[in-house]
Amino acid sequence: MTDEKTWVSQAQQGSDEAFTQLVETYQKPVYNLCYRMLGEPELAEDAAQETFLRAYQGLHRYDAARPFGTWILSIAAHYCIDTLRRKKFAMFSMDVETDDGVAFELPDASAPDPETESVRKEQRDRLHLLLQKLDATDRAAVILRYWYDFSEVEIANSLNLTVSAVKSRLHRSRRALAGMWQEEPTPARPERRAYETPAF
Repeated sequence: MTDEKTWVSQAQQGSDEAFTQLVETYQKPVYNLCYRMLGEPELAEDAAQETFLRAYQGLHRYDAARPFGTWILSIAAHYCIDTLRRKKFAMFSMDVETDDGVAFELPDASAPDPETESVRKEQRDRLHLLLQKLDATDRAAVILRYWYDFSEVEIANSLNLTVSAVKSRLHRSRRALAGMWQEEPTPARPERRAYETPAF
C-alpha cells in the first residue's frame, strides 16, 4: 500500500494527521486549478480551503479504486464552476490547431535565458486571461485536460458529462482559444526614447 493510500485509509478512520499529509501533498495542484478557474489569488485560496473541507467531510464517500488526486481535483473543479455560476461571469506547454490549420503554441518549460522566460510568462498570463472568457464547464475541461492530463473519461466522470460531450467541449474550446489568441495580439511594449532614463 502506498503512503497516499495509507493516509487516505487512516484519514477515513479519523486521523487528522493523515489528512494533513494529504493536504500538504495536494495543496499546490488544488490551488493552481482554482486560480486558473477563478483568476484571482484570494478567490483561489478560499476555493482551495473549501475544497479540502468538502473532501474531509466527504471522505466516507471516497472510492479507493479511484486516484485520490483525481477525486480532489474534481471537487475543486465543481466548486469553482459553482462559484463562477453564482458570480455570473461566464505552465507548461499547449499546442492547439483548428480545422483551418491555425495553431498557437506556448513555449516549452525549459527556457534558459531571462528574455525567453519573460516571453513565456507573458504568453502564460495571456492564455490565463483568455481562459476566463470560456464557459465555466469548458474552462474546467480544458484545465483538467491540458494542465492535469486527465483523460476524456476522467473529465466526463469528474464533471458529470458524457465522453462525447467532453470531446465536443474540448474541440470547441480549443477553436475558441486559438481564435482569441490570433484576434488579440500581445500589446507591443512602448519603446524608450533616447533622452529618457532606463527607469521609464
